[in-house]
Amino acid sequence: MAKKRVFSTSGGNSLLPWMGIATIVLLLDQLTKITIIKLFSYGESLPVTSFFNLVLVYNKGAAFSFLATQGGWQRWFFTVLGIGAALFIVYLLKRHAGQRMFCWALALILGGAIGNVIDRIAYGHVIDFLDFHFAGWHWPAFNVADSAICIGAVLFVLDELRRVKK
Repeated sequence: MAKKRVFSTSGGNSLLPWMGIATIVLLLDQLTKITIIKLFSYGESLPVTSFFNLVLVYNKGAAFSFLATQGGWQRWFFTVLGIGAALFIVYLLKRHAGQRMFCWALALILGGAIGNVIDRIAYGHVIDFLDFHFAGWHWPAFNVADSAICIGAVLFVLDELRRVKK
């Protein structure tokens, strides 16, 4: 009996395209973060439009700086959580590689999760630099990885709603 190849390039059940998407997200995330680190000092801001700035800030917590003020344990907690999520996502991608929207969602989330895990391991915090604001109110700064995770989450919900309607 022939063993099924996980990274097969033929057929609709290949893991390779989804890992490729996650890799592209990861590379874009890391490239933009490296660029911002080289061009900005911490806290420095560059207005781009009337509602958007580039700014270098660090997030030691999770989304919206959740647990950022804790004593440092959160770095390793979120690192382990990110690695665990990445492994589970790869498992789901293997099992459902033919479900396009579901796998797009997972691939985007995977690339973003690994991008932020790399930051936590390398720097002890996540590098954020996208700052949207309106009437003096600033949305918490974020990055390409966070954007991919959010887009992936929206696609995941849309896929589930589509599935429920069938």
